[in-house]
Amino acid sequence: MYKYHGVIGFGVAMFSIEELLKMHGEAEREVYLDLENSAPVAPEVLEAMLPYFSEKAYGNPSITHKPGWMAYDVIQRALENFRRWLGASKAEEINFTPGETEANNLALIGAAQGNKRKGKRIVISAIEPLSILHVAEHILKPLGFDVVKIPVDEEGFINLDALDEVVNGETILVSLSAVNHEIGTIQPLREAVELVKDRRPEAVFHTDASDAYGRIPLDVGRLGVDMATVSSYKILGPRGIAALYVREGVEVERLLEGQLGTQRLWPGVENVPLIVGFQKASELIFKDFDGKTYHMRRLRDRLMDGVLNSISGALLNGPREERAPDNVNISFLGCEGEALTIELSLRGVYVSSGSACTRRLLQPSHVLTAIGRRPEEAHGSILMKVSWLHSDEDVDYVLRVLPEAVERLRGLSPLKEG
Repeated sequence: MYKYHGVIGFGVAMFSIEELLKMHGEAEREVYLDLENSAPVAPEVLEAMLPYFSEKAYGNPSITHKPGWMAYDVIQRALENFRRWLGASKAEEINFTPGETEANNLALIGAAQGNKRKGKRIVISAIEPLSILHVAEHILKPLGFDVVKIPVDEEGFINLDALDEVVNGETILVSLSAVNHEIGTIQPLREAVELVKDRRPEAVFHTDASDAYGRIPLDVGRLGVDMATVSSYKILGPRGIAALYVREGVEVERLLEGQLGTQRLWPGVENVPLIVGFQKASELIFKDFDGKTYHMRRLRDRLMDGVLNSISGALLNGPREERAPDNVNISFLGCEGEALTIELSLRGVYVSSGSACTRRLLQPSHVLTAIGRRPEEAHGSILMKVSWLHSDEDVDYVLRVLPEAVERLRGLSPLKEG
């Protein structure tokens, strides 16, 4: 029988999956806010994808027959659309990968290996996602690269003076996320790119833009970045597909070898249905970008202000301004975040505690500790993300049940507020 090992209150408990599901009665409403870790596919996206599994363009796009030609045409059209949405110069600069993690690994390892004759220094921030942080620390550093992490302030903004100090003649790669995945901080990316290029024109600048794409204006040409990662599921597209923009002329080595398809940096047969789904999700959000981002920002502010005004001992993580329109991250003093995710789940509200890669480990989020949160404050955090499919009624329900859940857990906790 499968067991779930997790934190209940401030102790540790083990339940079978069946027991956990039985604990969930019929909730009055279900509100899914864990869009950082996974997301439902928008209905229009699913509808667009279905024919490509068995009826349309199911062939290998590298093979010269009708199903192959149809698949090739679908991919080429998608590449052109993503070129336009990202502000790239050429469709050939877009590379599809099986996900954000794979794209970030390809960007960092591929660019480091492709440019190692020019130097050894790689610069990242202290709050990068683990697919950046761990690659730099656990793969590139043991290979002999000099990995430097720059600090951030209490709202998660990168320290540009520190960046200026560490970029030198050995720097070959800088990777800074456009928007932080956990606290929503919108970084001064254009200023960072200009600083790096002034100091070291040969350095390759990568950004994980997965939490910027579809939420804030993003134009790789205007930003001046050399590489950018964008992800499908974070805009209600399917999981298992992402894209890496690589500016023409940037040297990147492939990570994998095998049958080459239409993607020069990622061998294998392209997943046409997922590419179609990613394209449809992008099409939906960019069709009315201003309207959808305004809707998300309005719901974000209602949720954020409602929680902070109704629950004492609640701390906003990240900035109030210059924040992604979908992101709400709050710490509750005297409350454990993992226990709160379970308590809310029993009420039909689904959130996450910490980041996707650390939520089942008894350690605080590296992002929250980097901005100065104490361990107990970081452990008491929950992350909620809204989408253009959420409604005011969803926010109303969360604002009703969240104070009840916090009050119940604080009553059980040996820690007291403050």
